[in-house]
Amino acid sequence: MDYLDHLEAEAIYILREVAGQFDKPALLFSGGKDSITLVHLAEKAFRPGKFPFPLVHIDTGHNFPETIAFRDELVARIGEKLIVGYVQDSIDAGKVVEQKGKNASRNALQTVTLLDTIAEHGFDACIGGARRDEEKARAKERIFSVRDEFGQWDPKRQRPELWSLYNGRIHKNENVRVFPISNWTELDVWNYIRRENIELPSIYFSHGRDVITRNGQLMAATAFLNMDHEDVIEYRNVRFRTVGDMTCTAAVLSEAYHIDDIIEEIRASKISERGARMDDKVSEAAMEERKKGGYF
Repeated sequence: MDYLDHLEAEAIYILREVAGQFDKPALLFSGGKDSITLVHLAEKAFRPGKFPFPLVHIDTGHNFPETIAFRDELVARIGEKLIVGYVQDSIDAGKVVEQKGKNASRNALQTVTLLDTIAEHGFDACIGGARRDEEKARAKERIFSVRDEFGQWDPKRQRPELWSLYNGRIHKNENVRVFPISNWTELDVWNYIRRENIELPSIYFSHGRDVITRNGQLMAATAFLNMDHEDVIEYRNVRFRTVGDMTCTAAVLSEAYHIDDIIEEIRASKISERGARMDDKVSEAAMEERKKGGYF
């Protein structure tokens, strides 16, 4: 067994632990490479049977069209259930207020929609593709990370996980976020995608796109951005290292048209993939504050 075999075996074990310990789990699906990898791992864990959980996508309404198209194609191919929670519904219900101004984004509004979706369906565990190497707040998480009855995370309330023993016991209305690939790195994910020949949305590979430069980052020129006369549209060859809301996910200049090119590019990079997420730059503790409020 090589190291990818060990990572795969650990992730499959965790997925099966979720199926065994919880009554109504769900797999949070963003359409990004990490959640797509989780779907692939779930197929290895549970086929030829059906998944013991649905896929859940929180749709901001400002997603990349390529991601939504890929999501629908994937769900149709694997024949599993997809539940979509819409941020627009939360806005229409008056539960959240859409941000104003040049850097307005719906990304932070996802938290309310996610918590409402969890409550509506009674999910007691939500599987996600977060990894410890992405961001310092995510490095504080355990594999099984408890959320209280309000969906909030307390970094001081962490359970020990010695000898790969995972404690899924929770009180009424609590839920657990589960991270089967927490021990993987970005490079591990890409090497696994190459080995397993996993399909991805086209935006992960270099392509020509209209972009603007905002706050030192290349943003896709879209009607969802509040652009003005200061925003100059350029056509550049770019790709995206991470997939999120179009209003907070920046591109990187790239000529990586194939997966081997991407792996070499990542090896040479000194910036983490979350370095291209505008929402993480609000403050030093931006991610941790969002997670404490219930953000994935």
